[in-house]
Amino acid sequence: MQISETKNDGLARAYTVKIPAGEIADKVSAEIKKIAPQVRMPGFRPGKVPANLVKKMHGEAIHADVLNKTVRESVDKVMAEHKLRPAMQPAVSLGEDYEEGKDAEVSIELEILPAIETPDTDGLKLERLVVPVSDEAVDEAVAKFAEGQKSFEDAKKTHKAGEGDQLIIDFVGKLDGEEFEGGKAEDAPLEIGAGRFIPGFEEQLTGVKTGEEKTITVTFPEDYPAAHLAGKEAQFDITVKAVKVPGETKIDDEFAKSLGLEGLDKLKELLKAQLEQETAGLTRTQMKRQLLDALAAGHDFPVPGQMVDAEFEQIWQQLQHEASHEEDPEAAMKEIEAEKDDYRKIAERRVRLGLLLSEIGQANGVEVSNQEMQMLVQQAAQQYRPEDRQRFMEYVRSEPMAAAQLRAPLYEDKVVDFLFDKADVTEREVTREELQAAIEAEEGAEADAAPKKAAAKKPAAKKAPAKKADDAAEDEAEAKPAAKKAPAKKAPAKKADDAETDAKPAAKKAPAKKAPAKKAADEGEADAKPAAKKAPAKKPAAKKAPAKKADAE
Repeated sequence: MQISETKNDGLARAYTVKIPAGEIADKVSAEIKKIAPQVRMPGFRPGKVPANLVKKMHGEAIHADVLNKTVRESVDKVMAEHKLRPAMQPAVSLGEDYEEGKDAEVSIELEILPAIETPDTDGLKLERLVVPVSDEAVDEAVAKFAEGQKSFEDAKKTHKAGEGDQLIIDFVGKLDGEEFEGGKAEDAPLEIGAGRFIPGFEEQLTGVKTGEEKTITVTFPEDYPAAHLAGKEAQFDITVKAVKVPGETKIDDEFAKSLGLEGLDKLKELLKAQLEQETAGLTRTQMKRQLLDALAAGHDFPVPGQMVDAEFEQIWQQLQHEASHEEDPEAAMKEIEAEKDDYRKIAERRVRLGLLLSEIGQANGVEVSNQEMQMLVQQAAQQYRPEDRQRFMEYVRSEPMAAAQLRAPLYEDKVVDFLFDKADVTEREVTREELQAAIEAEEGAEADAAPKKAAAKKPAAKKAPAKKADDAAEDEAEAKPAAKKAPAKKAPAKKADDAETDAKPAAKKAPAKKAPAKKAADEGEADAKPAAKKAPAKKPAAKKAPAKKADAE
């Protein structure tokens, strides 16, 4: 086996490996000799089939297997001899003119990870913005909670349903006069103005009374998850079984006891703890962005273009998805197209930060334990249908890339926590509004040359205000399309959350699930890249897993 380096330019490498025909032939002969005792053929005793007959019957398949194995071995040998750390799966090809009996010439092209000097983590200075939870904030939270727990009581039969009233209805949905599957329900609750049903459904029931029957016509959204209903016009025959009006909710000990608590003080205690947890998450978001900005400002090294391309593709798919849900999708697309270069710079920053965090973590012994990994897999499996959970866990165990992507966010957080512990942290008490403003200001300062809005922010045709920091609990600044979730097993008229597509590497496809919204790119995070020291190889696509059933809701 002869190895020749044909390219060494920056992080790009290319090699040619010549494998002598005799070496391949020897391996084929050895394999035939190995399997011959297991071959059965009429007229021969078990294990006595001549090798030449075995070769005649199975030689082509054996040769192909041996050749594939030899090529993989040649790639491993190149990596070991040249001490290469591939950033992504190398591109490997066999010469087009190869045929059995000839020397094999294998071409290998790849990008390697850059050599990164272990960053000095001493001297980091960070400011923690702390928001004390006031009694007024707790009282406001209690009031909002009580509003969400409101009860309804029967209205007079002459009462006409209005905004905020609840209807109990039976309905049957039809397409072109024919009932469709999942379009029927009995005793379904509907609150007028809540926006839980598709556009036009609730509005047409304003003014109905108990016992009234009515037929309405609505059009399902173009992005409705049930493909056979998306964009279709349907009629619903509705029977109003009851009209209910909101009852008065008195905030006192009795209200708390109705929730299974000891009293109002206990409810306030729980809600205060929840508010403190929320503000702690915002504080961490603000500190993390400070930290990442400091790391980005202090380190500049070349990053593999393939990794940047993959990261940019994830950002771009997210942007396109969100632009398609704007009031003016065409204008939104024009806006993000104009900022395309900035988003690529964000992708480059995220890859660089991911490699940097990986270097810091490895240099300081930061690890994700097997127990933590098992918990991650089990938690992620809960997002799938029960019948798909075991398949998902097997998929993660068999696919290094899938496991790395699952592991990456936890690994990153552990490295960030390590750096928080080493940093010189000062505290300053601020209001929640000031904390939000600080986070949004840091969003605007994303990357040196990319001051535009975050990649995961919704690109509006008209410039939308920055996403509130409340939405960024624990660095998860999600930008979900405005679609309200429908209760399960209800009418197809109800909206369902848009399943956002998360760009995946070319790996075996996992069981379909509702993909989480991507983290905001302005955090400069390197999701799925912190463990890049040992970049997992892409695998060829396998059989497609069954897609998750579309909820009729």
